[in-house]
Amino acid sequence: MYIQYAGFNVGASSRVYNFDVIEAGAAREFTVQVQSEAFRPASLMLQDGPGICFARLEQELQGETPESRVQTHLTIGEPDIREYLVKQYPHKPAWKKRENSSGSPALEPKNRW
Repeated sequence: MYIQYAGFNVGASSRVYNFDVIEAGAAREFTVQVQSEAFRPASLMLQDGPGICFARLEQELQGETPESRVQTHLTIGEPDIREYLVKQYPHKPAWKKRENSSGSPALEPKNRW
């Protein structure tokens, strides 16, 4: 199975990402919709759009059976966004503990590079 990103369309209140899935010589078209409000400073960045949609489509396709086919139009919801952000941007503390010369814990910035 091969999933190919085929661009997106911007609507009044959402972005719709297009994908082609090629499997056993046959191609199927899928769309994944993300509400525009999901792209805000504390949530998704615009460049996350294709990635979160690809991940959701891939997850759905992995659970597909001949009796239960994946819908051709999917929607990204708040649970999908939370899960994606945790996986893509794990929280890293900005400070780490170390002991100073007296043996007491001290805080120092982590080296980010």
